[in-house]
Amino acid sequence: MREHVEVSRPTPHVHVDREVLERNIDAMQQAASAVGLALRPHAKTHKSLEVARLQLAAGAVGLTVATVAEAEVFAGACEDLFVAYPLWVDDERATRLRRVLSRASVVVGVDSVESVRQLAPLASSGLRVRVEVDSGHHRSGVPASDAATVATAAAESGLAVDGVFTFPGHAYSPDGRAAAAVDEQRELAVARDALVGVGVACPVLSGGSTPSVEFSRGEVLTEVRPGVYVFGDAQQWELGVATPEQVALTVVATVVGRYPDRVVLDAGSKVLGADRASYATGHGRLLDHPDARITALSEHHATVTGFDAPRGTRVRVVPNHVCTTANLADAYVVGDATWRVDARGANT
Repeated sequence: MREHVEVSRPTPHVHVDREVLERNIDAMQQAASAVGLALRPHAKTHKSLEVARLQLAAGAVGLTVATVAEAEVFAGACEDLFVAYPLWVDDERATRLRRVLSRASVVVGVDSVESVRQLAPLASSGLRVRVEVDSGHHRSGVPASDAATVATAAAESGLAVDGVFTFPGHAYSPDGRAAAAVDEQRELAVARDALVGVGVACPVLSGGSTPSVEFSRGEVLTEVRPGVYVFGDAQQWELGVATPEQVALTVVATVVGRYPDRVVLDAGSKVLGADRASYATGHGRLLDHPDARITALSEHHATVTGFDAPRGTRVRVVPNHVCTTANLADAYVVGDATWRVDARGANT
């Protein structure tokens, strides 16, 4: 039974159904454990210490973050952090990383010899690095066969190398999920063998995304880092990864305009985010009205077709990409409580 739509708070506001949230956390933890994988959820999705604590209590081995600023926040809840990003560290950021290292164990992604050299002065503070491999998404990461070059440079600089990682982002495709997981396993295995071949141990092989994790297995991978699963969103709904019953986060909005062919809601891109994947059928979905579509999005307007309701009606909007919605929010309404989005704006 879902929580009721909050009627006493102004709209738009971001609502989290705690029962669904906890069910998602437990289901992912059990799924990872069942195939012998450690779970290190990506906290950039929720940016919340409250949610992070629930994930860790359920059995997560640590957290993944995207920035030093997120590491600064989540060191308050977790002693084992992985910054899954090829950081370019200047003096100011190095100082901040040292402070985090005094509070938690930190691994940072690297994908070049140049970035390794920038990080080398932090070796004495206990920083470890993990080499990023491009497994087909073609964003960041080295070809798997080149991972040993970066790992060797790190080891020679005094940095401890704890393995390799990748992001199978090309799983964000209706027909690409299983194939991306295959690519991930193959490329990580090549990278592992390359490291071992030059005498660098490779205990961690890290991957996984919410669309691909269903196909992740422990034959090569040792850990997975999904993020969106915790809340769900319209992208996962349309990819067939999540059902509406697994959507924990919605934006509660009010019908402010009613016309013969459409209604208009008071939640626009400044709340929902503006992401729209090529396969998306709209700019978001209505949780309780699956045939409706958000056909246009302005800063403070969402135009909806396939749905009619009087002005003043409240609805639950499922954002296309929940990570961008969380990044725009100050707080989540969770039952009668309010949870801060602790890492709001922590993007450096």
